[in-house]
Amino acid sequence: MNTFKTYKVKGMHCASCAGIIDKTFKKTEGVESVEVNYGTETAKVAFDESKTSVQELSKKIEPLGYSLVLDHEMNHNRGSQSADEMGMSADEHAAHLGFSQSKKEKLAEVAHMRTKLLSAIPLAIFAVLVMGWDILAQYRVVGEMSYTLKEFFHHLLPIFATYILFVVGKPYLLGFYRFLRYGKANMDTLIGIGTVAAFLYSFAVSAFEDVLRPFINVDYQYYDVTIVVITFIALGKYLEAGSKIKTGDAIEKLLNLHAKTALVIRDGKEIEISVNEVKHGDLIIIKPGAKIPVDGIVTEGVSFVDESMVTGELMPAQRKIGDTVVAGTINTTGSFIFRATKIGSETLLAHIIKMVEEAQGSKAPIQALADKISGVFVPIILVIAFVTLGAWLLVGTSTLGFSQALSFGLVSFVGVLVIACPCALGLATPTAIIVGVGKGAKEGILIKDASTLEKLHKVDTVIVDKTGTITIGKPILVDLVNLTLNQDMSLGRASQEAGISLKDEELVSILASLEKKSEHPIAHAIINYANEKKLTIESISNFESIQGKGLKGTIKGVEYFVGNIKLIEDLGVVFDVSQIIQFTSQGKTPVILATKEKVLCFVMIGDEIKSGSKQAVRDLHALGIKVVMLTGDDERTAKYIATLVGIDDVMAHVLPQDKLAKIKELQSQGRVVAMAGDGVNDAPALAQADVGIAMGTGTDVAIESAGITLLGGDISKLVKAIKLSKITMRGIKQNLFWAFIYNIVGIPLAAGVFYPIFGWLLNPVFAGFAMALSSVSVVSNSLRIKAKKL
Repeated sequence: MNTFKTYKVKGMHCASCAGIIDKTFKKTEGVESVEVNYGTETAKVAFDESKTSVQELSKKIEPLGYSLVLDHEMNHNRGSQSADEMGMSADEHAAHLGFSQSKKEKLAEVAHMRTKLLSAIPLAIFAVLVMGWDILAQYRVVGEMSYTLKEFFHHLLPIFATYILFVVGKPYLLGFYRFLRYGKANMDTLIGIGTVAAFLYSFAVSAFEDVLRPFINVDYQYYDVTIVVITFIALGKYLEAGSKIKTGDAIEKLLNLHAKTALVIRDGKEIEISVNEVKHGDLIIIKPGAKIPVDGIVTEGVSFVDESMVTGELMPAQRKIGDTVVAGTINTTGSFIFRATKIGSETLLAHIIKMVEEAQGSKAPIQALADKISGVFVPIILVIAFVTLGAWLLVGTSTLGFSQALSFGLVSFVGVLVIACPCALGLATPTAIIVGVGKGAKEGILIKDASTLEKLHKVDTVIVDKTGTITIGKPILVDLVNLTLNQDMSLGRASQEAGISLKDEELVSILASLEKKSEHPIAHAIINYANEKKLTIESISNFESIQGKGLKGTIKGVEYFVGNIKLIEDLGVVFDVSQIIQFTSQGKTPVILATKEKVLCFVMIGDEIKSGSKQAVRDLHALGIKVVMLTGDDERTAKYIATLVGIDDVMAHVLPQDKLAKIKELQSQGRVVAMAGDGVNDAPALAQADVGIAMGTGTDVAIESAGITLLGGDISKLVKAIKLSKITMRGIKQNLFWAFIYNIVGIPLAAGVFYPIFGWLLNPVFAGFAMALSSVSVVSNSLRIKAKKL
């Protein structure tokens, strides 16, 4: 029997870890496919239960420092069930999925790392000062230390280095140990070899100073190398761990959208039950402000339902008899009854949760260049170091004598390991990322993790939602046509500043007075406008709502009608609708004010384009990026907005699964896709996209599903984010160049290759200096990112 399951993995803390686990599982008999995701710390494994078991799989990786979390396995069927189907509260379901415990464990781990780091940083600063003094004294820039001070440091640094190596550097020691025992290498292995070599050499010199003095120069020790390297690398690990804490928050937010109870009619009585007790066919009562518990069809009543969770559109949709409603959406005003048709994992919200889970788990882990090289770098450096020692003993003894050859051989052996210590290699990426993320934050661009920033520079297609991304996402009164004065007045910025005429004010006052009693969402736009202008709201008599058409009421003895074109036609009032058609083609909604005799005016309610949208699309095009708009809104409106802004392609009337499918389609064509959105309906697409970008004005779920959040919902910051990614990646590549160039030049010099020709032999002090200089050059280059203009 074949089994396909997803498990949380403990112990993954670098990108190469995913590769080690992946290779180990693939070598296991019975395993058919493996997908290890470092970002979500999960492993999807398909295996034959007759040949292996999950317990056996976990045992395979335990010696390497990893394990599968068996108590919180996430079967792709069972794990994606909703809380109500499993008879759990949202909190209980989150705990069942392992998210609560995982987050707690991560917080504890980060706190533990912070404690160690805070104890290491002062020691590292001290070691750098001592090392700097010693190096500068060699060039007579400063005076030499006094004998007393030198002896004090001589005994103090070993204590510091011992603490740093065996307490703060424990993971790197384990990395070295696992390499020796199992032949598996990652960045921890490289750091462990370099720091252990420096420490053991220094310890031998300190412990056997008098014995070794005839053979080697015992004045040089490298405790400072051990201290500084481990502290810097630990700092990078801490910052990386802190950025991954919210891995499961998107699912938790989605689970919290579920209603916990439902008001059902059973045996002619209204009773409140747990949502997991709802059955197919149950009649469910929904009151104003209530959350809809399951999917169904309206059987009685009319209301407006906020479905932005599903469609992403700001306007609540009217729901009447025969219309469908979905779980997690919110009723706004009226009451209605609906029949349950989909419950538990059948609901649309449950499908969205499942899609987010699968999209998050399907991302391939980012393999950093340094991690890819580490597998061959470690054995090569070890071979070079031992060959160097052997060569000096074999060749040098005949010309220099054994003592001198041993001295030169030991110095070269340690020099190779010290200069090859991957401090700069380890700092190349994190320092650039730290500076890049910090600069982004100042620009209002919040980046969740380093892998997102790395992927963003490769994006060639950007998918945007309409409402809340390209447009403001809030209905406002944008136009007024006053037919009593026979003038057209657009309420743009200039006319708003200039103010509207008295007659216009009177008409808006009448509209607001009537709409004050309306339940329709469009009424809020008119009332808000009237409030902003401090217009009078009159008292109304004989108020009546005309279903599906509008309303009527009497103000100061005059009967007014407010509504749509159908209402005016029913009144028999002659009215030229050509102007309204022009506005509606732009995606605006008309509200007409009339008496029984004539039409007085009409206003248009719409969603304005954000001021920076057009320029942002233009800038994206300048970067060679295609822009596609996916929206749940009307096609005519979508195309009009796209034409105004300059968007390349449009898809309207799309649901969450449609957005997800479009992204997968583009990715299958080899495109690197970024998705910008702000609603729950965007969450699956944000998770599936190579880079998810959430508007900061959007929902928590969209923000948690995305790798980047643009504060204030300013889409122009998307362009800056892409530029920042390109600058940062260029900085990382430069850093890696400097990190490797020191090794390419320094290793042969440390090995003594140039000694027979030029008499050059790199003293270990200068090997340490070169290693430190490589780190300084990498950090300095990373800091240059701060000065770059986005």
